[in-house]
Amino acid sequence: MSDPIKSIMIVGGGTAGWLSAAIIAAHHRNRPEGALKITLVEASDIPSVGVGEGTWPTLRNTLRMIGIDEKKIFKECFAGFKQGGKFVNWATDNDFYYHPFTVPLGYGQMDMAPYVEDIEDFAIEANYQQEICEAGLAPRSLAEGEFQSVCNYAYHLDAGAFANILKEHCKTELGVHHAIGTVKDVVLDAKGHIGELKLEGSTGPFDLSADLYVDCTGFRSLLLGKALSVPFVSNEKYLFNNKALAIHVPYSDEDDPVACHTIATGQNAGWTWDIGLTTRRGVGHVYSDAFLSDDEAEANLSKYIGQSLDDFTIKRFSFQSGYRQQTWKHNCVAIGLACGFVEPLEATAIMLVEVAARYVAENMPINETSMAVTSKRFNQQMDYRWSRITDFLKLHYMLTQRPEPYWRAHCDPDSIPESLKDDLAIWKHRGPIKSDFDGVAELFPAASYQYVLYGMGYKPDYSKHAYLYDQHQQADRIRQKNQLMTQQLLQSLPPHRDYIDHWLGH
Repeated sequence: MSDPIKSIMIVGGGTAGWLSAAIIAAHHRNRPEGALKITLVEASDIPSVGVGEGTWPTLRNTLRMIGIDEKKIFKECFAGFKQGGKFVNWATDNDFYYHPFTVPLGYGQMDMAPYVEDIEDFAIEANYQQEICEAGLAPRSLAEGEFQSVCNYAYHLDAGAFANILKEHCKTELGVHHAIGTVKDVVLDAKGHIGELKLEGSTGPFDLSADLYVDCTGFRSLLLGKALSVPFVSNEKYLFNNKALAIHVPYSDEDDPVACHTIATGQNAGWTWDIGLTTRRGVGHVYSDAFLSDDEAEANLSKYIGQSLDDFTIKRFSFQSGYRQQTWKHNCVAIGLACGFVEPLEATAIMLVEVAARYVAENMPINETSMAVTSKRFNQQMDYRWSRITDFLKLHYMLTQRPEPYWRAHCDPDSIPESLKDDLAIWKHRGPIKSDFDGVAELFPAASYQYVLYGMGYKPDYSKHAYLYDQHQQADRIRQKNQLMTQQLLQSLPPHRDYIDHWLGH
């Protein structure tokens, strides 16, 4: 097939399917008739997993690119701003630190860590966002417009409502074709590529075919995993969690504050998430059944929210942490859970959908000859990304001082990836710097590693090269500038819920 691909079929809806469709279609929004047909087929009888309510700041640019107003997201997805993560009881059972989304002052020019007396205060001394979050303030003032802010941010949102917005936008604004049918069989051609799909619809069976297939069928991975037999690579050796409970917790009063950050609280064998929407909180418990029974997990969750779970509808999930050995094989690329999954500690799920869909979008038009190179590069990038995500999540666990067996097991050298050990060998005498993370496939910047490392109390031994750290005057200027900005923002930024209510005209 030397002719360029003219049809893409996305199999599966939900956030992964419709966000992929939106990104690909928006990139090619000016395509002439017949140049690239984009179809999404979904089964109306298969519910979305619908857990992920946290996002990464990349979604701001994605929304702008695909043409969806930020205000629409807040109105219809009951959204709130997310300015980072607060990690409670991770280093010990009586502490917290922040991973804010705004980089430290002086980032890329100097690392403030050598000049901070108590390394655990790094986020406060080098950045103002922790104080903004602790005060419960919005990341911008009413004078700033959509997508603008002084503080970097992402969103907390209702994932089901978000998928519906994307679906409507794709169909009405971006020219995406929509079909409803359950995949009954995937037919391979003589070369082992996907030839067509056999589906069952409301009026009976029908067939669909395309040049390129995007597998968004969730954990089932019907195309890449099942039909093309791409094996699953487990990383549960490093990340132990394999179960989760999730509930929706109403506010006691409709004017209760809305947290402007995700709250991740360490438990005896896992952690709880707490995500604030404007109408409710999404609360859940991620844990390992090797260290905690389901009943014990429910007891932890009940204790966390301060009431019995009897009045709540509990969603229960089992998952295997890992990813497919290849993300793109022949004429099929997997996006979302069909590609892989790790616990939602740093909200990587939707971010990975954005990254993968953008790669597909930017590499069209493509033909069979160039597809081999394109898929090879993509597989290399995704393999690296999964490795780095595993490293970054593991970093949150392996520096703990907590005594429980679950946490001690995370500190076992055999449970730490070699690539992370290599990083820590370098960071023993200097902290993470930008040039450690300058590849096209990087997802988390050096700043993210700095916040987690230093927040957990890890301090490099700067004394070995003390002569490199003689910029005390510059460090003092940064510290003073940060203190001034912090005070100004604490006085000028509105409370989170007040901002949203005023902005939306409640």
